[in-house]
Amino acid sequence: MAHIKVTLVMSSGSRIGPGKAALLESIGATGSIAAAARAMRMDYKRAWLLIDSLNNAFISPAVERAAGGSGGGGAVLTPLGRDLAARYRHLEAAAAELAAADLRDLETHAIPGAVKQV
Repeated sequence: MAHIKVTLVMSSGSRIGPGKAALLESIGATGSIAAAARAMRMDYKRAWLLIDSLNNAFISPAVERAAGGSGGGGAVLTPLGRDLAARYRHLEAAAAELAAADLRDLETHAIPGAVKQV
């Protein structure tokens, strides 16, 4: 089925798409950048670079490191991080709802399984 992919492009040029939104959600669920990266089958360095790009795109960070203890450190979403993930998902759902009828109509003209790269 046809679908849309939402990418938010901030005036600074920073981008927030489904991958960064999922990474924020995974960090919120796991409390760790490393655990979130593993859960998403993503390299830790890639996850860290994505979070660093988000943290540098706003006046306050989206993710902060939690102090280490006997179990080691971790990471927590800041209020901004939680807000970014929630607003992204809200916009994604709204866009999908708005586009649903057009996508259904366009899908009737598509050849099932045909993928042509240009």
